[in-house]
Order: sequence, then structure tokens, then C-alpha cells
Amino acid sequence: MRLSKLFFPLLFIYSLTSFAQTEVKELDLWKFYKGDEAKASQIDFDDSSWESVSIPHDWAIYGPFDKGIDKQVVKIQQNNEKEATEKTGRTGALPFIGTGWYRTSLDLPDFRDNKQVLLAFDGAMSNAEVFVNGIKVGSRPYGYSYFNLDISDYVQSEGPNVIAVRLENLPFSSRWYPGAGLYRKVRVVVKNKVSFKYWGHFVTTPFISENLAKINIRSQVQGENVIIVTQIKDADGNIVARNTASERYDDEIEQNIAVKNPKLWDTERPYLYTAELKLYQDDVLKDTEVVRFGIREIKYTPNKGFELNGKVTKFKGVCLHHDLGPIGTAVNRAALKRQLTILKDLGCNAIRSSHNMPSFEQLELCDEMGFLFLAESFDEWKRPKVKNGYNLYFDEWAEKDVVNLVHATRNHPCIVMWSAGNEVPDQVGSDGVKRLRFLQDVFHREDPTRPVTVGMDRVKNVMESGFGAILDIPGLNYRVHLYDEAYKKFPQGLLLGSETASTVSSRGVYKFPVVKVAGKTYSDLQCSSYDLEYCSWSNIPEVDFVMQDDKPWVIGEFVWTGFDYLGEPTPYDNFWPSRSSYFGLCDLAGLPKDRYYLYRSRWNTKDETLHILPHWNWEGREGETTPVFVYTNYNSAEVFINGKSQGIQRKNNDSKLNRYRLMWMDVKYEPGTLKVVAYDDQGKAVAEKVVVTAGKPHHIELEVDRETVVANGEDLCYVTATIVDKNGNPCPKASNRLYFEVKGNGKYRAACNGDATSLELFHKPTMKAFNGKLVVLVQSSTQAGDIELTVSGDELKKERIKISSKESIE
Repeated sequence: MRLSKLFFPLLFIYSLTSFAQTEVKELDLWKFYKGDEAKASQIDFDDSSWESVSIPHDWAIYGPFDKGIDKQVVKIQQNNEKEATEKTGRTGALPFIGTGWYRTSLDLPDFRDNKQVLLAFDGAMSNAEVFVNGIKVGSRPYGYSYFNLDISDYVQSEGPNVIAVRLENLPFSSRWYPGAGLYRKVRVVVKNKVSFKYWGHFVTTPFISENLAKINIRSQVQGENVIIVTQIKDADGNIVARNTASERYDDEIEQNIAVKNPKLWDTERPYLYTAELKLYQDDVLKDTEVVRFGIREIKYTPNKGFELNGKVTKFKGVCLHHDLGPIGTAVNRAALKRQLTILKDLGCNAIRSSHNMPSFEQLELCDEMGFLFLAESFDEWKRPKVKNGYNLYFDEWAEKDVVNLVHATRNHPCIVMWSAGNEVPDQVGSDGVKRLRFLQDVFHREDPTRPVTVGMDRVKNVMESGFGAILDIPGLNYRVHLYDEAYKKFPQGLLLGSETASTVSSRGVYKFPVVKVAGKTYSDLQCSSYDLEYCSWSNIPEVDFVMQDDKPWVIGEFVWTGFDYLGEPTPYDNFWPSRSSYFGLCDLAGLPKDRYYLYRSRWNTKDETLHILPHWNWEGREGETTPVFVYTNYNSAEVFINGKSQGIQRKNNDSKLNRYRLMWMDVKYEPGTLKVVAYDDQGKAVAEKVVVTAGKPHHIELEVDRETVVANGEDLCYVTATIVDKNGNPCPKASNRLYFEVKGNGKYRAACNGDATSLELFHKPTMKAFNGKLVVLVQSSTQAGDIELTVSGDELKKERIKISSKESIE
């Protein structure tokens, strides 16, 4: 797949949204035991004393935090470390290590010899061993891999069928918090033996014009003398095309269907069609699958970049780890949608699943909301980063895991690129080149429509070895100073910033004096939100901005990271109690940091951005230099302190900072009012923002991310609690302890304050605010009705808010 010009026609999303002749049941109620039991797989084992849990489930997120958990004495080569040091919070300091068992029962009264039963796992962390009625039916070591097992020969129609799953997480097996347990969904699929194969459709479009899209559907089937009848419907349910096909090659039936006047899927208008595919044998309906899809065209061109539907589009992307902050890794659609909603307002248009296979829920939301997606597979190949990482499984499982990744997700229109790995040590040496060829060939064999990248950090090595030249899309992690050299040496004619910036900050924390510095640490284990602190291997955002804006062959970036995540508390890897990251544009609670607005001022080209920092509560700093920064999409602004102008600043090309930030470096602090007025290019005042010195904490204000939730027992409402003074001004340094009580048709789920050093447990109904804020998660029940949240605090007036829970939301 050489990149003289890479052209990738339309792909479709494949989601098993409904079946006829096939029954799909989510297995959500299980018994759980943390520990090992020699006979737990047996039918007659007594699990009555085990904990009852709902799947998805992360057994480790409930803590407690402990510096001794997975303590690693290691030299992190990716961080340019010269000697090994003790890392206490690298994997989040939560108890994910060890063995856990899950058990459930399944009745199959209608099971017959002509039926097939599949047990499907979206993810199981990790080293899964699966038993049905006491017999081991399969295993999967990689915790991020999707897999399914045919259990038809092991189930019975009379009496319950016992399913048991043993999981074991080894120490020194991860570089971040991986979670633990059946953290993604588990399903049982009962179908006719004559049916579509699981993950059996592959849909592309070899031709798209304004008037016509040619849709090619290749379906894997099982059974003889079968016919497929297909209807394609638009978003309103109107039938726009029909087709019947029976010609078969091996187990595949291919269809070519014309859709007239197609509406294309893109990041602004993610239009989705549905296809209803019915499988008949001798005029008897055997299987039906309803598939949602979107029509779009992708192309990668040297010196020009990435095109979506013929329009050059830069990746304005973020990297995301799979944990969801206070609820851990247990996948939740509402939590994922909240993340994506926040990122949409940022102006972000792309997601990289770092460094593992994404959840189906995340991909479905990206299809619906219009995000491009870089789907990553591995953080490690054969050469280890951690002792018990994927290196133990690579030889036996790498191809199988890639095949499942591609087959399960290749029809999502959001996915526009695969990643075969991230910063793998195999970049060095000839064996690594061979492994890259092997993996890229597997991706191409299973999906010839998308390119493959790898996040490379050994840029000098990959330029010399040929590793980088093999890739469809060379991805560079940091190393911005080598972009020009790599562009000249690599033959592809373009580069991707597969991981960028790694600037660090703590929400609402500001350090003086204000200087640009790498690897800076402080006694409070926080980082300054002046956004000038970064790591030894990384840089401030503006270094990337210049390359993205000035070099058309740089096709975009994926910022490290969109949200803080559990584990990797750089630059405090060896400082306890730091246990989560500082990299995010948003903190662990999902609250935007100042840096969010720096990116928003550049990425969100439709909405106004005017953000001023720092806060203006600096008792004891009267008369001292307190720089003021403004992040805005306007080119000039004026700052006032208590009505006195501090002058007008204009963006210019004198330095990278001046090109993207407005800075008043000599402001002297005095309490009162800090105001910024933004001007358009004609010098007209068009917007202003005011920050005032707040008084003493007085009461709590509550704000919901949504007023209505679905009464499904899973939906979440995120409520931001802000401590304010008697006039309603936010108190930016408040750390009052808050208490949470939920009444009605819902329950308290968790809370998070975004403090990377807090050891308070997320599921307890109390937590201290961090810099005046925290977020409370309220979960729906299965009964519709009102939910009331009360938040009270030490020496604060309490506040209540109501949330509506309904059976469905339009």
C-alpha cells in the first residue's frame, strides 16, 4: 500500500442493533468473588455468599488507594530516564492485581440442534478463562480484545447453564490503570445454524458522486442454498434501495446496490442510513440483521494531507485512555457521550484510542456525533515495556487480536485509520521491521480500505532502519524538531502528529514566577495552569500549532490527552500520593482546565472563545507581579484591573507564544475586578469577560449536564458543584468537605474533584472540593420519576436539584 496516492472509499458502521430469528441477551447480572476458588467453574459450586454485581463492572475502582499496589522500580525509556526509580502511582494505586471470578446462569428452553449459541465478550480484563457447565470452552489473554466463543456443544435446554469466568491481572502488566473484571458488556447470541456469521459483513463504496453511491456489501453466511434480500433506508425510515443476491463464492455473498442522491457522513453532518439484510433458505426466513451505516470517502495525498469527501481536513484530535475517571473502566454510554460533548465544544474532530482497542459504545457515539477515529491495537509487541505486558502473548495472539479488531469495527464510518502500536521498543532493530510488516499486512488483508500508522518516538532509529518508510502513514509522537528531517527521509510525503504536547497542569493552580520549564515539580505535587510546563520529551502546545498551521504535509495532531486518566502521574511518577495524570485538557472529573480554552480558541472556528486566567484571589500577593493570560479567537484584547487599563495586546509572529496567546506579563495584583475586552480586526469591542475577587465561601451552586435521564438503571447525570460567596462569585481556592444525598428514582454513583493527589474514594458520598469545584454522578434506576440530589457542606448553605427520569428521551 504505497502512498503515491492513498484512496479509501466509503466505509459503513456495523452494529447489531436488532435481529429477527436471532435472540441477543445481555448478561448483566453476575455473582463476583475477588480471589481464587479451585472449584468455582463447577455447576454445583455454591456462590450464594459472593457479591451480586452488574456488568459492566470494574472491581478495582472501589479502592482503596495504596502506594504499594503494583509499585514499579523501573527506568522509563519513553521518558528519557537515565536510571530506575520507584514508581508508586504508575497504574493508579488501585487494587487491580489478582484473580477474580464471575458466575451467572442461563436458561435456554428453546435450544435445538439446529441452533447455534455464541458467548460474546466486548472485553475482559484480563487472561480470561471461560467455563460453561464446568467445561473450559475458551480463553483470551488480552484484556482489550473482543472475542466470542461457540458454546453450542456445551449448553443444554433443560435446567440452567452455568457460565463462569476466571480473570487474572498480573503485576507489572500495564503502564497505566487498566481496570479489572468484566468491564465491558457480555452477550449470549442464540441463532439458527443457517445465518449470517458473527461480524460477517464488510461494506464499502467503490464509487460516490453527487447523484449516486455504489454500495458493495460482502456478507459471510453459513448454510446452503441461501438468498439475501436487502432494503436500505434513510434516516427517516424511507426505503431508498432494494436488492436480492444469491451468487456465492465460498461462504461469501456479494451485493452491489445503488443509492441515489446520497447524503454523506462527515464531522458536521454525520448522516446515517440503515440496511436490513434478510437471509432465506428455501423461502424460509433464517436470519435478519439491521445495520446502520454512513456514506463517506477518505483520501490521503502526499503534500496535501487527509481529505474527507474531497475536502482537506486536519485532524484536531485528542488521545483518550479507556478509564472514565470516578467510575473506572466500566463502560458507560452516558459517560462517554459527556466526554464527546465536551470535546465537540472544544472543536475537536478526532479521537485516538490510546493505546488499545476502543469500546463499541465509543465508536457508535463517534458515528452519531461526527468524530474521526484512529483505532489503536497495542502498546507493546514482542519487546517488553513492562515485564508481564503483551510481550507474553504477541507471538500466539497478535494476528488473532488484530483480526477481531478489524472484523468487529471495520464498518464504522468514523474509523479512518488503524494504529498497529504505540512507542513499541521494536522500533529498534531488524526484527521490529519484520513485525511491522507482519502486522500491517494483517490489517491490509482484513481491510484494504484504510491506512495503518504507528506512534513512533524513536524517530532517528526509524529513519535509518526503514521502519518509518514501511508505514502507510508515519506517526510521530512528539519529536517536533525532527518533523522536517523525517518528512524529507520518509517517502510518504506526509506526517501525522500521532501524539503531541504532553503539557501538564492542574485545574485552578498557578505558580509564580511564570516561566516555561520542563519537568518542574512542587511540594504540593501540582502543576501550574499557566500552561508553560511540560515533560523532558515533550513541549508546550504552540510548538505543535506552528507545524500544524504552516506545514500542509502535517495532516493533524492527537493531543496527549483530552482528559486526565488514572495512572501515569508525570512529573510526579515517584511522588506519593500522586495517582493520576496531569496531561488532560480536562481534569479527571471532566472539568475543563485553562488549556482547554487555548485549544478551543484555535479549533472551534464557529463559536466565540474568550478566557482569562488566573483567578483573582491572591491574598498576600498584593503588589506582586501576577501575569494575566487571555485565550481567545480574537486577535487583540485589553485588560483592566479595577477599571485601569493594562494596555492592549495583539497576536503577532514575534514568538510562538505571541502568535496564539495574549499575555500581560507585568500586571501587579490588587484585589477587585479583572476584566478583559476583546476587539475585532477593525478595533471594535465585541466581547468581555470579568473575574472578581471572591469573598468567603457561603453556599453551593449546582449545574447539571442534562436535565433528563433514561430510567434504564445505567444512565448518568453529571452535576457540577461550585462553592460560591454570598454574591454568587466562585471561590477558586475553596476546599470545603461536601456531602451527597440522593432520593427518589435514582442513586448516588460517584464523585470526583479532579485532584491528582486525592486518596478519597470515588464511591463514598462525601469528598472535599478541589479549587472550589467537584462533580457528582447520579445514576438512574429502572423506575421513571423524579430524582433529588442534595449537596451540603461544612459551613455552607446546602443546595438541592431535581433531575427527571423517563422511560425514553426523544
